[in-house]
Amino acid sequence: MNSPRSFLLLLVAALLICPAFANGWGDDYKAAIATAAKEKKNVLLDFTGSDWCGWCIKLKKETFDQPAFKDYADKNLVLVEIDFPQGKSQGPEVKKQNDALQQQYQVQGFPTLVLLDPQGKVIKQKSGYIPGGPKGFIDWLNAK
Repeated sequence: MNSPRSFLLLLVAALLICPAFANGWGDDYKAAIATAAKEKKNVLLDFTGSDWCGWCIKLKKETFDQPAFKDYADKNLVLVEIDFPQGKSQGPEVKKQNDALQQQYQVQGFPTLVLLDPQGKVIKQKSGYIPGGPKGFIDWLNAK
């Protein structure tokens, strides 16, 4: 079981079992807070309607999918997508969690972005699209 092929098979199996962390974004809030505390990173919550909200789709395409944002996020953030899809299915646990988080953070519209410190305390929150691609978004994250 020490061969490179065995390792690769194990890695692929792990990714299939845990698709929530594909592309750096997870959907488990509690796991993200624990990871952030351990890694001393902030948490970014993206409240989104990933398959119907035009501004959410634009933000993902112009910012979150860009290499500059991904590089910044890998070093500084634990990413959590809090999704409210209309056309794709979601497990009951994730739906229940997302509904509770929407209430907790008083989210009224999409996208809403919430930046938390490693202990889960709100640093800042913004509703609406943030223009400027990765640079504009990172500037917003870093502004006091």
